[in-house]
Amino acid sequence: MQSYAERCSYRHEEYDEVGAETRKFFLNCLCLLLGRLVGKRFETTVLEYGSQISQVLLPQLNCADEDVIDGIVCIFKETIFKLNCSDENNLVEKEQFNVVIPLLLQLLDERDGTARAAVKLIAEYCSINSENHCVKEVIDRLASGNTMQRRNAIDVICELISISSKTVNGLPHLKWEDIANGLLRCLNDGDCTIRELASDSLSNMEPSIVLPRLVHILYTSDRTLQSSARKAFIGMLRSHKQKSEVIFMLLDCLSNLNSSLEIPKTTEEKVVESKLEADQVLRLTPEWSDSVGDWKTLVGSLIDKMFSEPSNAILVRFLSYISEHLADTKDMVLDRILLCMQEQGEVDKSLLALRDTINSPSYDDERMQKSLFERLSPLLIIKILPLRVFDDLNSSILYGQLLNQDNMHGAGIIDDGCVAALLLKRAFSKTEFEDVRKLAAELCGRLYPLVLLPIIRFHLEDAVCHQDIQKIKACLFSVCTSLVVRGRHPTFDPVMLEIIKFLEVVLHWPSLDGDDVSKAQHGCIDCLALMICGELQSPESFSNFTLRKITFSRGKGKTGSCSVLGHVISQLIANDVDSTSGLSNEPPALPFRLCMANVLISVSQKIAEGGKKSFSQRAIPVLIHTIEVILDAEIRAACIQVLFSAVYHLKSAVLPYSYDLLKLSLKYLKEGTEKERVAAAKLVASLMASEDVILVSISGGLVEARSVLSTLSRTDPSKDVRETCRKLMCILSS
Repeated sequence: MQSYAERCSYRHEEYDEVGAETRKFFLNCLCLLLGRLVGKRFETTVLEYGSQISQVLLPQLNCADEDVIDGIVCIFKETIFKLNCSDENNLVEKEQFNVVIPLLLQLLDERDGTARAAVKLIAEYCSINSENHCVKEVIDRLASGNTMQRRNAIDVICELISISSKTVNGLPHLKWEDIANGLLRCLNDGDCTIRELASDSLSNMEPSIVLPRLVHILYTSDRTLQSSARKAFIGMLRSHKQKSEVIFMLLDCLSNLNSSLEIPKTTEEKVVESKLEADQVLRLTPEWSDSVGDWKTLVGSLIDKMFSEPSNAILVRFLSYISEHLADTKDMVLDRILLCMQEQGEVDKSLLALRDTINSPSYDDERMQKSLFERLSPLLIIKILPLRVFDDLNSSILYGQLLNQDNMHGAGIIDDGCVAALLLKRAFSKTEFEDVRKLAAELCGRLYPLVLLPIIRFHLEDAVCHQDIQKIKACLFSVCTSLVVRGRHPTFDPVMLEIIKFLEVVLHWPSLDGDDVSKAQHGCIDCLALMICGELQSPESFSNFTLRKITFSRGKGKTGSCSVLGHVISQLIANDVDSTSGLSNEPPALPFRLCMANVLISVSQKIAEGGKKSFSQRAIPVLIHTIEVILDAEIRAACIQVLFSAVYHLKSAVLPYSYDLLKLSLKYLKEGTEKERVAAAKLVASLMASEDVILVSISGGLVEARSVLSTLSRTDPSKDVRETCRKLMCILSS
């Protein structure tokens, strides 16, 4: 072999072409010879002839024949590299390495078969020898200005990672940190192949070394660097998809990152900023979550972590990104939640006593906060669950026997047998934390209406009878949430009509601005408005639309062909129109009628795009045609205010009525009371600020409008009216 190598050095090309078979023959002979040596004899032979073997084989790596190169690599790996070079007695072998490795490193300057062989040998050497500087030499080449050197260096690292993944003993932690640092720098390399290899290599490294640094890089403004880091981040999570400890590590990284942010803002703004920062990373979750095969184990660990760290906001955000997977394991999730809530029971009595000392030195805020978050944590998981979880009426963990119980015995449903019952219990509890009560009431609104509404009807009636404002608010919150997330369905109309009856009772109560009754009344107004919004999204609800009040007998609502919208409008204009309208001869009290106007205003504000036209068609013509016969000036002003809100919020949906609205507003600007004139001025302003199609529609009345506005801007006794008219005159003159 040595003689052949020397001759080859003089006539390289000739022998390279015609001598490949001869080289293979000698290599096979060497392999067979070494293969017959075992134990101590093998070690002795390699120590004695290793240096000579290296000197002979290394030049052969320049051969173009892949089989020759593979044979040489195999001999190196199975002889010199296979011995344990950390043994202090193997000084000769270490000297052999010190000669061979520099020669191999020099071969990393080109991209050819020789370099590929060198890559394998260097990686093999680095995997078994952690005490030399070979790894550092490779890492330094990652920063070389020579692209081929960087490509070969990163190939060595890829091979090293592959070898290390198959062995128990590998490089020490500090070496891997150095490698990780070198690869992280490569994420911004000008060569796209190097960036991709760096991303792939980082994905397969130990997460504790790489993950925290990748998370930081994800926040960079450098798009190239961020893209490479994103690929490595997703790849790493995919590589460790069943390991909950890696997810926990990610969440801890995000928590530590957010807690270290020094933002000179208010507390509330810091919370929002924190969520945005976390979302920048968490929004990548769907790109790897689908690769998880078994979610049950992972979800179980996450829920346990949630209960052990109830104030961990980052964990809640993460769970929201895997909500569909939580739904797929809903039985296990709900079972954990049920057990947690049952174990918590009622609020500790000592905490109840502690609440009364909030302003005293003995107040233990840390203990109160800990208890609050512990009671919130199961509810926050419930809030994350998709609506389809609550549609499973056969879920005994969720609904128990609630669906089969007699609604007339609704008070008996508040037990600990199922999640829904515990939610209702917390929503109505007098001793519960206020934040927990509110969230529980909101979550009750996600329950299936067939279960929820009869129970709410029962407790709302009880609360109205005892004027229990807190319980009324909980019922309203639940019903409003149900209407928002599910809309209105005619199937539940009988129970909903009974609920309307109790809402109207509350709206008839005397109240003062800002008191508890007033707040409950605002909730009733919003609830009625959401009912109407649900109707407007269901065209079948208006197939026989008529302006008629809902009548109640023996506690039951009778609809006939009526709707909630028709009922509200009829209550607003009640008995101020001819008796031929069919309305009752007993008009409601003025404050109640004003509440009905506020319901219509709330509808204007809340209605979705698809219901705006329907609302305009059914509400605006009625108000325009009946306002002139309404006797009470305050009600007329309220009706004009409703029309102003409609123009402001419904936009082009009011186009067919825009000219009539202008004429109406001008009439009351000239003839109305102060409240009517103020409302009419706002209506004119809203019309003039509308879309072009509406301005074209009202153009025929602008001359009269200019005259009326000019007069009122100088003579009206109301300062508000004068100022509004002056502003409108400026618009008309521009």
